[in-house]
Order: sequence, then C-alpha cells, then structure tokens
Amino acid sequence: MAFELPPNLHPNCGPVAWLLGSWIGNGHGDYPTIEPFQYGQEVVFQQDGRPFLHYFARSWVIDEHGEKVRDAAQETGFLRCPEPGKVELVLAHNIGFSEIWYGEAADGKLELRTAGVGYTETAKEVTAGHRLYGNVEGDLLYAYDMAAVGQELQPHLWARLKRA
Repeated sequence: MAFELPPNLHPNCGPVAWLLGSWIGNGHGDYPTIEPFQYGQEVVFQQDGRPFLHYFARSWVIDEHGEKVRDAAQETGFLRCPEPGKVELVLAHNIGFSEIWYGEAADGKLELRTAGVGYTETAKEVTAGHRLYGNVEGDLLYAYDMAAVGQELQPHLWARLKRA
C-alpha cells in the first residue's frame, strides 16, 4: 500500500511521519510473572498539522489458531515532536498507569525510554520502560521492555504490524 505524506504535516514530525496511518498484526508477550501469550493488535497514528501525532493502540489475546480469546490492553497518547528528531511521548493505559517518555527518531527508527511513570492504587506497579519501533520492509516492528512488579527491565512485548 502506497504511503503519502500529508500536505499539512508539521516539519518537526518528518522523522516520525512513516508511522502515520493504521497498522494491524500479531505479537508475542512474556514476563516472569505471567504465562507467555500471543496477541493481535491495532495501532493508529494520526496528525492535524501541529507538532505531534495522536496515538491509539488496542490489543486482544489470541489462541494458537489466531482466534480472539479476550480483549487486552489499550493505550492512548501523544507523540510530541518539539524539534526534528527529538520526541516526547505522553501515554495513558486502561490498566491504571501513565508514562512520560523521551527519545529520538531518524531513518525509520524511533527509540524511547521512560522518564516517569505514575499508577493508580489498583494498578500493577510499572517503574520503567524502553520502546523501539522500526520500519522494516514497510512493516512496523516494535519491542517493548518493561520493569514492573519488582522485576528488572526486560523484554515484555514484540510484534510485527502491517499497514492497514
């Protein structure tokens, strides 16, 4: 599917413009405190000409045949671009925590690290994260490392999504 830059794209968003649109695919999850799982996911990046992208993601657990078992995580936020190549991400999650991330974007790659995490009294304690997004052969590949519930920063989620 051909991708065209929107004519009103803010110049600061150039290094992350490849993310724009809807993506869908499958991924894997693992962590010492849970059983390994597979999931489906839809991710959407939108823009309106200002120096940020709106981000929304929803996922669902799937079985070994790729069939939906149940709904899973949702997150939404803003990928802010204060200057070309520098990014700030503000995220809120349905399971009760929010995060501030800082990172860099260039050449089809986006890398982010948490600067702060807040969580509600009923949420699991998440203390840090590292996200890596890449444009690989036109697909969106990502990996998410997490430190949570007393565990050190380590791989948690990874997926390959195709432009919808």
